[in-house]
Amino acid sequence: MPASDARAGTAVFRHRNFSLYQLVRFAVVAAIEMQSVAVGWQVYEITRRPLDLGLVGLAQFLPNFFLFLLAGHAADRFNRKRLLLVCNAGFALCSLLLFDFASAGRTSVRPIYAVLVAIGVVRAFNSPAVRALLPALVPAGVFPQAVAWNSTTHQAASILGPAIGGLLYAIFGGPRGVYAASVAACAIASIALVRVRLEPSRRPKENVDLGSLLAGLDYIWRHKVILGSISLDLFAVLLGGSIALLPVYAREILHAGPWALGLLRSAPGAGAMLMATLLAYRALRRHVGKIMLLCVAGFGVFTIIFGLSRNLTLSIVALLLVGAVDMVSVVIRGVLVQIATPDALRGRVNAVDMIFIGASNELGEFESGLTAHWFGAVPAVIIGGAGTLVVVALWAWLFPDLRKADQLRPVEELAV
Repeated sequence: MPASDARAGTAVFRHRNFSLYQLVRFAVVAAIEMQSVAVGWQVYEITRRPLDLGLVGLAQFLPNFFLFLLAGHAADRFNRKRLLLVCNAGFALCSLLLFDFASAGRTSVRPIYAVLVAIGVVRAFNSPAVRALLPALVPAGVFPQAVAWNSTTHQAASILGPAIGGLLYAIFGGPRGVYAASVAACAIASIALVRVRLEPSRRPKENVDLGSLLAGLDYIWRHKVILGSISLDLFAVLLGGSIALLPVYAREILHAGPWALGLLRSAPGAGAMLMATLLAYRALRRHVGKIMLLCVAGFGVFTIIFGLSRNLTLSIVALLLVGAVDMVSVVIRGVLVQIATPDALRGRVNAVDMIFIGASNELGEFESGLTAHWFGAVPAVIIGGAGTLVVVALWAWLFPDLRKADQLRPVEELAV
């Protein structure tokens, strides 16, 4: 790699606020991912029902669904840094509650679901604020690299978080050590966030009315390439997601333990991190629409391969490739949504984007658990991967502007 490319790829880390922000992102995501491994294994040990794993995702998604308009408005109205500090405290409190339940040795999953709902509420307010903060940390000239590195950090936490969670679960013989580590990670994130120094915001104060709440939806609706890209991700991952069923695969299909579950949970993040790092140094130049559609199709193909696998190594490789191709659409969407959205609207636009992502992830977990309950885990994953391929074909037809998109550029230059 030429030295000039290497310097351009890492120039974003010369900005202190961005580096601190990456520590915040890593710690919070790692805390959530560690916790998700522990909750999934704990719930499945109690009930042994795949449907209950789907309910884990549903419990976290529903609050976001009902609150995303209000949360987006809050991210545009209030100080985003202070809002994130409150959210970090909320995450830590939820981890403490889960620690208390595990210490008490309760055999009912209802208290766990109640805490998961609370986590969903915190995430609803955290997600648009944390994403809307990113453009204020770096100059516009290095923002595409910032998006790619931010995704790399997120995926690095997605790799280490589940791996550490599975290891701690095995070491402590239960979830308590995992929940304690999640509290510590949230504390580290808060300390780093306090040290971020931002220029005073000059966003106009808006009344909370229907028009202002729906401004993010209106903005996305008027830009069809953005609408097509985020809805493609929604339906493709909604159908093709298999993460919720990994405890079933680890225990009953691959005949392994919590350590294997941690590796499986980490694999998509590892693939995504490698791809995000590559994109930080080698930005997408041409044919981004076709590349995105092909990569989402690859997501479906590799999901089917994972569903058919009975070998742990092959399963890990398939999930690595799932994460790698998915990251391409993440970076394309991230640059489009962030760099072209006015700061006064950024929280609401990101809230809409996050509800699409949340629906594809958490609601996708519920879909996976439900189809596994009906047809079994393996058919559920294979059907989901095939469904993703159908979605890609439909979106290539329904959104010709997405299919024809050639370069990543400001939305103002796109046809409205």
